[in-house]
Amino acid sequence: MTPRGTTKYPGLVLTTSILASSLAFIDGSVVNVGLSVIRDALHADASELQWVINAYLLPLSALLLLGGAVGDRFGSGRILWMAIAAFGVASALCGMAQSLPWLLVGRALQGTAAAFVLPNSLAVLGESFSGEARGRAIGVWAAVAAAIGAVGPVLGGFLIDHWGWRMIFAINIPVSLVGALLAVRVMRDAPRDATARSLDLLGGMLATAALAALTYALTVGTGHDGWTPPALLALALGAILLAAFVRTEIARADRAMIPIVLFASREFVGITFLTLFLYGAFGALFVLVPYVLIATAHYSNTAAGASLLPVPILIAVISPLAGGIAGRIGSRPMLFSGSLLAAAGFLLLLFVQTESDYWTTVFPGLIVISLGMAAVAAPLTTAVLAAAGPENSGSASGFNSAIARLGGLIATALLGGVLGASGAALIAGFHSAAIAAAVASVLASVSALALRKRVFQ
Repeated sequence: MTPRGTTKYPGLVLTTSILASSLAFIDGSVVNVGLSVIRDALHADASELQWVINAYLLPLSALLLLGGAVGDRFGSGRILWMAIAAFGVASALCGMAQSLPWLLVGRALQGTAAAFVLPNSLAVLGESFSGEARGRAIGVWAAVAAAIGAVGPVLGGFLIDHWGWRMIFAINIPVSLVGALLAVRVMRDAPRDATARSLDLLGGMLATAALAALTYALTVGTGHDGWTPPALLALALGAILLAAFVRTEIARADRAMIPIVLFASREFVGITFLTLFLYGAFGALFVLVPYVLIATAHYSNTAAGASLLPVPILIAVISPLAGGIAGRIGSRPMLFSGSLLAAAGFLLLLFVQTESDYWTTVFPGLIVISLGMAAVAAPLTTAVLAAAGPENSGSASGFNSAIARLGGLIATALLGGVLGASGAALIAGFHSAAIAAAVASVLASVSALALRKRVFQ
């Protein structure tokens, strides 16, 4: 890019960043609406259906920090256009897949590309704008991201209802092409420091392998087959790889993918657990609600996607207000009360029955959950930055974002028994998942107590 903080094409740089991030944001939600159609088209069972989601979330969770580090090392603009192009190729592979294994390969490649798209799409804004202009650019980027989160499931449902499930992947191809061409045209990276620290490739590989083994173990162990020897073996292997990852990160010290010094802070550990519990519960909600509405109440895919609209809309509207309140009373009470409010919302979903009316059973629960998440979203970001300190703010933000996606990954791995059921059994499984999500939200509120009152109120 031209000198840091300036750009010849500010509007095009912002447009490119938004196009790039929209690929990852939309694909993280639209596929949830198409699960039942993909299941029927590719003859997938419950555990295989879980991997349609987790094949994307796994590399995204494990490689998000590495993706940002690669951009820092080789140039965010250069890495961004290559990642956008890779996402388009992966989407084409998903759209053309004639069997589930090929779809899963495409999804894994999408997740890997998204891990490089997301951090670098934001980094280019920091490099291309400065001062007040940077704040405005990031504000527009965040607002569009919220809007995309709102329309994504509805768009996915509409595409599936009118053109089939392959279209939710095919639509990414022209967006990727335009985004990659724009990135090549308008982004010029500033010279990088030749003595920059080495990349933590071993850490990235160990994290991915550990999460893959643990996800497989949870998927099989909580599914129809139960804790078979292969599931137990995968669980043990995952634990060993996770221990190796931690040991590697400790050995690399300040060159690690995740700065170990962060975990010396009780507050940061508490925030990490809060994020894992709360966003895990939230991720399960986005998978199950449209699936249950389609399977038991016979909603169209478009209607099932639209059922989730109140959630991102309320979060987008109320989060700024919650951030202002947190500025006056502190993050700690907002995180504690917001998590408890989300738990109450999950319990309201126990009123959902086969062919229940959306407005009297599903809608009230979604509203209360949305209010709880809106109370948490902005204060959580503030708390992460405060706990990490200015010297580790970038690493802490990236790690917290990865943990949020990891929560969704684990939650989806635990849903095999629900996704494999039908009729009354599906509703019973949905109720069990709602109770588990409420418990996780309560644990999130307890984790908020780790924040010192004198610092976080």
